[in-house]
Amino acid sequence: MTQKRAEPSRHIAILLSLYNGTAYLDAQLASLLAQTHTDWTLYWRDDASTDNSKSRMRAFAEGPGQGRCIEITSRHERLGVAGSYAHLLDAIPDTPYVAFADQDDIWEPQKLEWAVNATQDAANHHPVGTPLLYCARQYLTNADLVIFQKSPPLRHKPDFPASLTQNIATGHTVLLNAAAHRLLRNNPPPPSILHDWWAYLLTAAAGGDIIFDTRCVSYYRQHAHNTVGATGSFIRRAWAACRRGPRAFMTIFHANVQHLLNQPEILSAPTMRLLNDIAQARTFPARLRLLFRYPTLRRQRFSENTVFRIWYLFSR
Repeated sequence: MTQKRAEPSRHIAILLSLYNGTAYLDAQLASLLAQTHTDWTLYWRDDASTDNSKSRMRAFAEGPGQGRCIEITSRHERLGVAGSYAHLLDAIPDTPYVAFADQDDIWEPQKLEWAVNATQDAANHHPVGTPLLYCARQYLTNADLVIFQKSPPLRHKPDFPASLTQNIATGHTVLLNAAAHRLLRNNPPPPSILHDWWAYLLTAAAGGDIIFDTRCVSYYRQHAHNTVGATGSFIRRAWAACRRGPRAFMTIFHANVQHLLNQPEILSAPTMRLLNDIAQARTFPARLRLLFRYPTLRRQRFSENTVFRIWYLFSR
């Protein structure tokens, strides 16, 4: 008698860091309970809130979320967004999938189901152990969840060179497989970037696959207390970039290059070649040649890419 092969586990560890999130937390937690994919555990920590976020979360864990919420209490000090999620990634056990959650957004009921299905389908086209990262579009809303537009679609397939120029993996849409989680464990992001961009960079740098879902999977509130936020206006994004100027952006760019070069054991051969070429390209002609050699070292929009290339060519 032929033994039937066991179905792969679809269990998801959802990570949630709280910081003064009382205003919107209940709605987010309700959207977790409404998920069509119900095989999940919520791992959470409070990042030294001064409101009653912790008590609200504990009430949920003892009530509607009973039996599926685990508080991470190994560190009590304020770590900041990136530090808090890095600590959660280190603290949870090995699990087939890991998802990031934010305290103030709302998920579509099929969000986790869509993410796991897409990731499992991608896994069928890659060798076992390939790091995979799923991310998706969102509805951009005001604080009252009134939608003003969708986040922009991608114009180019994400890959490692592109990951150095721009983050397209919005944190609360991200799902990681176990191999991608292992890359992030005990490997916090550089000071300049958040956990979602770092997850995208590491997954792509290791030769993994980035899965981008064109469906909107969540309602992304834009309000006064967003850590990052996402404006739908290209003019406002361009103006904000110009105000920051090339120095801030290129400092982050080169810091990420160096941070990755410091861990060659995880890098794929194409990644290593590109990073070494960037590190050695210190003159205008050398950088111009590099841009021709690596055409996917670009941003999604033509205008944004033009600015990036000017900044890169003339940066010190």
